Amino acid sequence: MTIELPPSYLAYVAESGLFEGIVVTAKGEHDIILWSADEVASGNRELGVELYAPGFVAFAGNGGGEVFAFDKIGAVFMLPMIGLEPEAAIQVASDFLALAKGFRPEAALGE
Repeated sequence: MTIELPPSYLAYVAESGLFEGIVVTAKGEHDIILWSADEVASGNRELGVELYAPGFVAFAGNGGGEVFAFDKIGAVFMLPMIGLEPEAAIQVASDFLALAKGFRPEAALGE
């Protein structure tokens, strides 16, 4: 499986590093831990994303049984890790830049 990440994601990680903290979206507040490109490849392979959720690429976790994933056009969804059911996908942002606007670096995970 060839993993293609949106250029905006790659640029953000290159410039700012891997964000870990809180993200606020229209669907609520969530923990988020961005994955490196290597982690994206291994995580998608280990989870079977291509098999169970074709058309999605997981790129972050929330530490609570869900992943953040891009669809084919770059919109951001949350998917349950158990089953990775595309029908259960919830769109949380139109693209990565919209998601990143909700990052709250001052908020630490678990607080």
